[in-house]
Amino acid sequence: MLKAHVNEFIDYCKVVGFSPRSRGSLAITLREFVAFVGGQPIEAPGEVSYGLLSSFVADYLEPSVHKKKARVWCLHQFFHFLTVTGVVRENPATGLPYPKIEKTVPFFLTAVEYNRVIEYFSDGADSPVGFRNLVMVLVLGLLGVRTSTLIALNIEDIDTEAGLALVWEKGDRRRHMVLPELLTEVLGVYLERLDADSGPLFPSKRSKRISQRTMQVIFQAAASDLGLGRPLHARLFRHTAATLLNQAAGTTVTQAVLGHERRANTLRYTHLNPDKYGCYMQRHPYMRRAEA
Repeated sequence: MLKAHVNEFIDYCKVVGFSPRSRGSLAITLREFVAFVGGQPIEAPGEVSYGLLSSFVADYLEPSVHKKKARVWCLHQFFHFLTVTGVVRENPATGLPYPKIEKTVPFFLTAVEYNRVIEYFSDGADSPVGFRNLVMVLVLGLLGVRTSTLIALNIEDIDTEAGLALVWEKGDRRRHMVLPELLTEVLGVYLERLDADSGPLFPSKRSKRISQRTMQVIFQAAASDLGLGRPLHARLFRHTAATLLNQAAGTTVTQAVLGHERRANTLRYTHLNPDKYGCYMQRHPYMRRAEA
């Protein structure tokens, strides 16, 4: 019986606009919950207690703190749905607290390290794939976009004349981003070489969208060759963009560029930059190309 309600809930999430990623996360968590409840003397959703939910969140399959947080969010959503639809009278998940997650200092590349990465990819930019990789690293490190945003970029999303990029953000939001002059020029050359009016901005060898796994392989090879002493991944470039931009332009501009809805997410980078803020985005280290 519980499984039928789960299917109804996932259908409801699709109708009200939950992103595919959120629906996938909810479905996985609820499958685990159904398996957990299957070992309990429960015949109807109304018999699920707060204690049972707490036990699932904290103990089932020895979850990490991030997994616990995802479970609490899922149960809040699911039992709210069951309450609204009249399946249960009271929501047993209402009082479930989110676990406290320790805030960590984000790792990032210094300007010197990022320059080394750019030089590395520049050396291999003679081939179409190599040039694609260079542009990819520039977009990640200068704009600080998420991996999913980068992969979703299309050729038609780039306007080199206006210096703008139209990007998909978390929660299926679309917004325009200002392109630094250096990046605009490189993208102009890149688009000419692609010689297409539409399609993925970063295609794979089979002309599909580049995959996250392919990006991981590219970055792992670069990190090994450069001897950085740390993993190189798309998230690291986002932290790098945030840190360098925060040094030059401050928290407000950084929040706008990264697309953070909550200012607290941007404030993670402030303690990394003790300098006083008060400049504009034009002072980003890579906002303008170097003078000859």
